[in-house]
Amino acid sequence: MSLLIEAEGIDKAFDGVPALRQARLRLAKGEVHALIGQNGAGKSTLIKILSGALAADAGEIRLDGAAVRFTDPIAAQAAGIATIHQEISLVALRSVAENIYLGREPCRFGFWLDRAQMRRGAAELLQGFGLDIDVNRALGSFNIATQQLVAIARAVGSRARLVIMDEPTSSLDEREVATLFGVIRALRADGVTVLLISHKLDELYAVCDRVTVMRDGQTVLEDELAGVSKLQLVATMLGRDADEVAQAGQTAFTRRTAAAQRTPLLQAEKIASGNRLRDVSLSVAQGEIVGLGGLLGAGRTETARALFGVDRLSAGRLQMSGAARLHGPRDAIAAGIGFCPEDRKSEGIVPLLSVRENLTLALLPKLARLGIVDAARQARLVDEFIERLGIKLSSAAQPIRELSGGNQQKVLLARWLCTQPRLLILDEPTRGIDVGAKAEIQRLIDGLAQQGLGVLMISSEFEELLEGCDRVGVLSDGISVAELSGATLTQPRLMAAMARGADAAGG
Repeated sequence: MSLLIEAEGIDKAFDGVPALRQARLRLAKGEVHALIGQNGAGKSTLIKILSGALAADAGEIRLDGAAVRFTDPIAAQAAGIATIHQEISLVALRSVAENIYLGREPCRFGFWLDRAQMRRGAAELLQGFGLDIDVNRALGSFNIATQQLVAIARAVGSRARLVIMDEPTSSLDEREVATLFGVIRALRADGVTVLLISHKLDELYAVCDRVTVMRDGQTVLEDELAGVSKLQLVATMLGRDADEVAQAGQTAFTRRTAAAQRTPLLQAEKIASGNRLRDVSLSVAQGEIVGLGGLLGAGRTETARALFGVDRLSAGRLQMSGAARLHGPRDAIAAGIGFCPEDRKSEGIVPLLSVRENLTLALLPKLARLGIVDAARQARLVDEFIERLGIKLSSAAQPIRELSGGNQQKVLLARWLCTQPRLLILDEPTRGIDVGAKAEIQRLIDGLAQQGLGVLMISSEFEELLEGCDRVGVLSDGISVAELSGATLTQPRLMAAMARGADAAGG
């Protein structure tokens, strides 16, 4: 096996708390390598060191056998390492073509930007991903899935020797995932190494050659993926015996059962907003978890934004019990509604602020008097929710950007729970987080509903909708096309509703 990258004995600590301890990663030339572990295992920190975003405290990285130390991401890119982060790290206001060529813009006569070449090259590159879009449009005008594919295309177009993909399929539908896997296999055939980080084990087995497992900042397994079962992988990630994990898996999920008549909280009738939301009706009652399903582009996120008042309604009626009106986020918060958006990085967390500041952001008006925040009360609340939700961090003063995705999601949940809401709108609450953190958040949501909180949960995963919800509404092209509950809430019927809705919309 001819190695491209060897990272040995890597240590990294934040505020004295170890994130990596003698971590190891070895990547062969022309292989697709899986890197897995629970949130907080050290995967993101190791990737940041490989890509030059962080410096290791100890250890050595060798590229083609020669020791290297990348002082910044530009140095890593120059060495042939391209990183595609889970949260899009491109420039939303620049065009698709400009983003694809960012940092390597072609010039005419060594001075003038060759925009025509950029447009042609970007369009040709994206066609390989099945994307036929206007590359002159701003990247931010497209949905998250398209932005993700553009980020991947940019890395592929840079002719990197190593492409690191962090949860690349988290926003993609099945067709787009199949296209991406075709690109990954083509990269492998060309001798390019791909490091794939994903919590979707089925995807890893479909495309990866070898696997490295991390736990608590250490490398605990490195093997051929075909020789390791899914059960062994999960057991290794959790640090438990495989038999124990198998037994726990049989009882991990308990299907929610229909409860007695509940008190209505939110009612939306034939609401419309912008060009994407045309005719949506749904309701959420006290203590109820209502799922919202549909294919990519069906209008799920647009519905959440309209209900919280981010986007104004152009038609329909929206009512929250006890609220005089709902004309914007301020009214929604006052009425007891909390909203965790899908795009955690750009719409949820404030990366440069601390965990303490992020957690109490929605509660600041009640924590302040004459413009001065009651620091003692703020600290008590933060400590309470850190313990209650099991948030892993070095201290409440730690910048939230340094936390794993699962722990960032817990902070966002805590932000709204400390406001004592009556209804939570959760858009893909478990996207891009590991099996353990996902189960914790699912149990937390179920527990909140049992305490009387209403929950509207948007999810792309059938299992979450089927096993975690009382009812599921199905959208297609911005229209409500079905509602399933009880005996009708099955995977075949859910898939059929989505397919029928898409066919009807297409016709």
